[in-house]
Amino acid sequence: MKISTGKFRIRPGEDVDLRKRATLVPPFYESRAHYQDLLARHVSQMRDQQDLLYASNRHSILLILQAMDAAGKDGVIEHVMSGVNPQGCQVFSFKHPSEEELDHDFLWHAVRNLPERGRIGIFNRSYYEEVLIVRVHPEILRSQNLPLDSPGGERVWEDRYRSIAGLERHLHRNGTRIVKIFLHLSKEEQKRRFLQRIDDPRKNWKFSRADVEERKHWKEYMRAYEACLGATSTRDCPWYAVPADDKQNARLIVQRIVLDTLEGLRLAYPKLDARQKRELLALRKQLT
Repeated sequence: MKISTGKFRIRPGEDVDLRKRATLVPPFYESRAHYQDLLARHVSQMRDQQDLLYASNRHSILLILQAMDAAGKDGVIEHVMSGVNPQGCQVFSFKHPSEEELDHDFLWHAVRNLPERGRIGIFNRSYYEEVLIVRVHPEILRSQNLPLDSPGGERVWEDRYRSIAGLERHLHRNGTRIVKIFLHLSKEEQKRRFLQRIDDPRKNWKFSRADVEERKHWKEYMRAYEACLGATSTRDCPWYAVPADDKQNARLIVQRIVLDTLEGLRLAYPKLDARQKRELLALRKQLT
């Protein structure tokens, strides 16, 4: 079954209602073995595309992963990118901002960690936290040393959406293709995964009181995500709301989205001109 990703894409300016978007869809795999085969096949295709990306050295890919806790971001990174060359892949996790980061604008940390041309960069969470967790917990805003005349209320988020959209337009014009994934997890499935972390001693370290506290703000987070996705999904830098209740299905969908992006670049190995070919033949003769 071909994975069509268009139905997961957020249209520019869409009035997003996550309640109407599925967190579970029929699987694109028929069995565990079929899933493993599809995963491996996609990884092989991605490895070939990554090699072309590196050789052509004109574009980069930035994969942004956003989600509620336990939605499977780490698993997506591990399985989707498992077979690509690690030299061509960079992963950055966005955690509580340091003092240095608080002394810069909210996009500074992201810009300094952007992937180079020829590489795939992955943001595990991202600058979008600044219109998600900060919106749910506005007290964080007060710790960011903003100018005294900074706008308040809804203007804060509207201004940040514009800043984000402006950055992403700039990056797209300069060769970075941005793929934004929201792993859409249901509250019921999150509860099941949290209970699993409590019951399995090997996963206890993944769970804390903070997870329970953040879960209490589920509705506020959904509203923040709806506003963010609708305001920042564009034709060139779209958001995809990927159903995440089935981890395996979510990984296959994300793989297909990344592959579609790479294949859309129509990459090719650099071609040598006549002078370069003559030089190559001359060097061949020097080899002993």
